[in-house]
Amino acid sequence: MADSNCVAIVIGVTGLVGRELTKRLISKSKWKIYGVARQPEIIPIKSSSYHFIPCDLLDPFETKQKLSILHDVTHVFWVTWASQHPLDTAECCEENKAMLSNVLSVILPIAKGMKHFVLQTGMSHYVPVAVNGKTTHLFDEEWPRPKVSSNFYYVLEDTLHERLDGKVGWTVHRPGLLMGSSNRTLFNFIGSLCVYGTICKHLNLPFVFGGTSECWEESYIDGSDARLVAEQQIWAATRNGDGVSSNGEAFNAINGLSFSWKEIWPILGKKFGVRVPKETCMEEFWYTRAMEDKKRVWEEIVEKERLVETKMEELANWRFMDILFRFRAKLLGSRAKVDGLSFTMRCNTLDSILYWIDVMRHENFIP
Repeated sequence: MADSNCVAIVIGVTGLVGRELTKRLISKSKWKIYGVARQPEIIPIKSSSYHFIPCDLLDPFETKQKLSILHDVTHVFWVTWASQHPLDTAECCEENKAMLSNVLSVILPIAKGMKHFVLQTGMSHYVPVAVNGKTTHLFDEEWPRPKVSSNFYYVLEDTLHERLDGKVGWTVHRPGLLMGSSNRTLFNFIGSLCVYGTICKHLNLPFVFGGTSECWEESYIDGSDARLVAEQQIWAATRNGDGVSSNGEAFNAINGLSFSWKEIWPILGKKFGVRVPKETCMEEFWYTRAMEDKKRVWEEIVEKERLVETKMEELANWRFMDILFRFRAKLLGSRAKVDGLSFTMRCNTLDSILYWIDVMRHENFIP
């Protein structure tokens, strides 16, 4: 039986972290959970303590209609973002602020027992998306914001400072490269990797790494397992003091062990049962070009293998893969802060990827 004093609303429940967060809250027994997303769940979460609410949070009238009955909410987990406009634009900032403001304007006046608000952003808090030149810093949470950047993360944090400081405790969590299972996520690394590996096997194509030699050989980004990110958010939301500030304390949410694609790519190839060529890193290989004519191939695979019916673009984002493997800045963070506060869960990124490939297979997204 759920504890009436622990009622969560997960905003973005169909995403990589949202799904995992909800499952983990359910497993802890004491929680009642509302899950909110614009699009319905393809694989519904089934539990008597869970309730799904379809809602377009950019529509203030629909938001009020759907959420104004949730008087019992004690914890908000914000694990979503509005993606209709390009990143690092004023329009993206305005859109995401509007969505957050719509929810706050409904929930804050009615949820008298509100205890904590969790905001998920990301490690690109530290480096603009359109960065030029390399960075070699190990970013900690106190790293100053870049002076020239329209990053909607900053707008969300500033909005929460204005609306919550001194009233409701809140924390910010900044994952790196997220690893989880979803078909409702724009920047879906695991989905993209799985579709690529599956097509390579189906067509007997070499499983190459399309990117720069620097991204291939060096540690360039931190992995963030959705299981770890979810647990860290629950940990922060349910702590009583112990060093966690009530006014927007930020935490990197990363696996904690560095890796390079060169080290793990052959193992990923073996996992998919594909051929990894001797010259694996190919700077002239672009996923957007190589995969742009493979939509029909994916449809054939889905039909042949009787998979969950998806379009290739619902799982894979080839432009994201091209950017990820050619990013000019290293996005590597420090875990010292969460480690010092005794959140000690860590993940090996290779193990994370292999685990989530298995989940994609179990959920019948790939053969």
